[in-house]
Amino acid sequence: MNIEEFFELSAGKWFSHRTSHLLAVKQSEEGKSNIIIEMLAADDPEVIKLCQKYEVNPSSAACSVRVTGNGAIAGDKEKHSGSTVLVAVPDADNPNEGKLLQETNNAATVDIAGRYKIGSDDAVTLTIESETIWSEERIWFASPNLRMRASVMKHNDGFSMASFISEIRMGGAPANAKASPAANTASS
Repeated sequence: MNIEEFFELSAGKWFSHRTSHLLAVKQSEEGKSNIIIEMLAADDPEVIKLCQKYEVNPSSAACSVRVTGNGAIAGDKEKHSGSTVLVAVPDADNPNEGKLLQETNNAATVDIAGRYKIGSDDAVTLTIESETIWSEERIWFASPNLRMRASVMKHNDGFSMASFISEIRMGGAPANAKASPAANTASS
């Protein structure tokens, strides 16, 4: 699987259930949300703007998506919503790795370009690192309609969080859906 196939397989409407562990305070929290992932054309104005922001030639982008979500955290009356545009730019010498540009429409979130790497099991690992934060997220498909994510986030102020997210496709399945080798092993 390459990054384009991964994003195409991710396109659609998803129900997401997250369990997060706040390690410093030994607390857990749970959240549920609805997520829509849609492919964006290479000439989409948001894609071009994002590439320009990171000084990347838009023609070097492999694919782009917009992730829109809304949900809630258990015990929190506030609803959370927002969207993020992601642009994958493969490395010239290794297309299974590359930059992941992002722009979020949330004032509380700082946009930081990250890296992606596709493993031999077709899982994608996203890494983001800055002066104040480090995060790593692994995403894989258990089947074309079941996506899993596990992440770890560390702030330089000592705050750390680990999360596990399961996502069930609610609509918009891609025409050529194929599961990863990990899914084939799990179903055998």
